[in-house]
Amino acid sequence: MDVVQAIVLGIVQGLTEFLPVSSSGHLILVPWLLGWPDPGLVFDVALHSGTLAALIVYFWRTWWHLVLHDQRMLGLIVVGSIPGAVVGFVANSYVEEHFRDPLQIGFALVVFGLLLWWTDRVGAKRWDREHFGLRESLLIGTAQALALFPGVSRSGITITAALALGFKRESAATFSFLLATPITGGAVLWAARRLVLDGIPADERLAFLAGVLASAVVGFATIHYLLRYVRTRSYTPFVIYRVLVGVFVVVLALVRG
Repeated sequence: MDVVQAIVLGIVQGLTEFLPVSSSGHLILVPWLLGWPDPGLVFDVALHSGTLAALIVYFWRTWWHLVLHDQRMLGLIVVGSIPGAVVGFVANSYVEEHFRDPLQIGFALVVFGLLLWWTDRVGAKRWDREHFGLRESLLIGTAQALALFPGVSRSGITITAALALGFKRESAATFSFLLATPITGGAVLWAARRLVLDGIPADERLAFLAGVLASAVVGFATIHYLLRYVRTRSYTPFVIYRVLVGVFVVVLALVRG
């Protein structure tokens, strides 16, 4: 993997981690479509350190407020992170080995995209963030655990769950981003352990750094854009994108055999 490929994948990560279109799916599909070597799950998760930095920088005031003045919401975020952490710990290796097939990713993009469209259309959109309780935290956190499978989308499935529970679009996106911080931090620590054990080849260190920086910068901009966008608009454009890409990938995977 060269620096250009790493930057492209970093940009892809920064965009797709926060848009409801599946970053893990795109980090598999882009190399597959372009004929690049699969960078592997360790590089994928390393890119998450960039988007984690974007989350922390963008929401640092929110986190500071939660720590000092809103321990209830802080506790709900911790509780909501538990299902994803447990599923990731138990099933991560199995998913890494068996669920990186483009055909599976294509189907997931379509199915979970249509689910997002349905909940965005029928959800009550009456609740703000203050309405989050233990029930909501556990349900959305359990939905987040499904994002271990490429093509589902962590932000997509948590926003879908929040919309289904009646939350407004912006509140759903905000809680999704806050809930992403602990689980992404855990994934980055896991990747760091792998990197310490296996090491980064000397000729790929610059590529790793370039990819992480690209994902951080683009991720920050994407958070800002999406939160402004959903104040007045629906998630329909992202659903259309998911369905079109998903169908294209399924057809291409079947043709390629």
